[in-house]
Amino acid sequence: MKLTREQREWLCLALTPGVGTARFIRLLARFGTPGRVLGASQRELGDVVGMSLATRIRQHAGAGDLELQEGCMDAYGVTLLTMDDPTYPAQLAEIYDPPLLLYLRGELREADQYAVAIVGTRRASSFGLKIAHKLALELAERGITVVSGLAEGIDTAAHRGALEAGGRTIAVLASGHDQVFPASNGELLHQILQQGCAISPFAMGMRALKQNFPRRNRIISGLCMGVVVVEAPPGSGSLITAKYAAEQGREVFAVPGPAGLANSRGPHELIRDGARLCESVEDILVELNV
Repeated sequence: MKLTREQREWLCLALTPGVGTARFIRLLARFGTPGRVLGASQRELGDVVGMSLATRIRQHAGAGDLELQEGCMDAYGVTLLTMDDPTYPAQLAEIYDPPLLLYLRGELREADQYAVAIVGTRRASSFGLKIAHKLALELAERGITVVSGLAEGIDTAAHRGALEAGGRTIAVLASGHDQVFPASNGELLHQILQQGCAISPFAMGMRALKQNFPRRNRIISGLCMGVVVVEAPPGSGSLITAKYAAEQGREVFAVPGPAGLANSRGPHELIRDGARLCESVEDILVELNV
């Protein structure tokens, strides 16, 4: 699918080094559209973002990497959602600092607004894998979309549970769509695309760098009504997802585990801090009133 002129303008401005979300929004507030930003004079841009960045925007307006991005997106069947696109997820648009662009493989549906994230450690126990799979399967059977991050361990179990139920599941990536991480989940991603979709805020060619994961985690929680944490040792990225969920006004659920184990410490701490204890899918459905 070829990009429209407006999409190309959004992508061109978003890819300009140094622009970032805050400056992008400031420029839109001043000029109205990315196209008008790109067509503005250096002096006009400089009044908003300073002359150094204004120079970069003017230089980047004709840069060739836009063509490379568009070609790679076309090769992988990736579509672009901008924040002003009517199909941009409404719940995600409501969070603080939502992604300007979403790179999408597969199809988002209206029913995906009824989504629950299941996240947890990559080094899961058999107990954790079993409960994540069971919760995802039972949520999917009830028409709830299951969201996770395609990581090994709990994420993989959650995606597989939803797939087994024949339901919807969404993978949120920490890389570009052409850089599947982990590579061992390439086949799982292929299966997800048959029954759901994959979303990334990252441009094509972006590897799964460490600093990308918090940004991915904010999107996981932002897409959902609630987040379920299954097994998470201290420092786990899934606890960051839970933190974002609480900040975004989403419900946080935690599955208790055996006392004394590192993987139980995160969920137990969340429960002490006010997260909903989750032992079955009914605990989730009742709380979310779905």
